Amino acid sequence: MFHDVKKILYVSDLEQGSRPAFRAAVSLCGHYSGAQITYLYVIESLSGTARSVLSNMMEEEELDEMLHKGVEALTAKIRGRIECFCEEELEEHEVLGLKNIEARIEEGTPWRKILEVGDEMNADVIVMGTRKHSALGQALIGSTATKTLTHSKRPVLIVPLVGG
Repeated sequence: MFHDVKKILYVSDLEQGSRPAFRAAVSLCGHYSGAQITYLYVIESLSGTARSVLSNMMEEEELDEMLHKGVEALTAKIRGRIECFCEEELEEHEVLGLKNIEARIEEGTPWRKILEVGDEMNADVIVMGTRKHSALGQALIGSTATKTLTHSKRPVLIVPLVGG
């Protein structure tokens, strides 16, 4: 399927029904000795308007601290989800464990940040799920998976997800 895979970038939106894509990343990891998964969640940056409204209600330092605490809480949540997934779904004989998975939270435009992190870590493959969008929704905003696939220089494994 792929050449020697050592670094897998798994991207999640943390929504219900995203486990099949994670399971695909775990399966891929299990086929290659020493493979690692980086579990990435991208927080969309606050729009200029939203930041302006919030800065009218609180000091800049308060706003930055609130955002920092939110990222910390999200990191803990992702780590908890990974641990739960491993406990519930990994078989005793599987070699993959928490030592093979790194949680990472980034802020920015999701598809751009995915490509940036993939390049930074020199990922062998990017694994992500996608949900169906209405034709209008797809035309107006596209999907993160489509934009990632279109602009990526590395292999991208897209897993269809239910819901959305």
